Amino acid sequence: MLNIQTHMDFDGQGRAERLSRIIITIFGIVGLVYGGYVQQFSQTVFILAAGFAVAALLTIPPWPLYRRKPLNWQKPRGDSSQEEGKKKKK
Repeated sequence: MLNIQTHMDFDGQGRAERLSRIIITIFGIVGLVYGGYVQQFSQTVFILAAGFAVAALLTIPPWPLYRRKPLNWQKPRGDSSQEEGKKKKK
């Protein structure tokens, strides 16, 4: 089977959020300047939509760039209430 990773670590989530905001902001500024220059608000909207598409393509999939620092989870411990119930029965 294919081993496709479908998760992003906590640090990667922050990196993806920051990158998407930067991309959308840059495309928004460029779109606003260009749309003002050509006097067409539709051009501003199209450029901003392109920025959303680029940001989604770069930040939604869990690229290896976003999986560099995985969390090491502790092994689960037994439930103390279940252990007490077993002791009482004996």
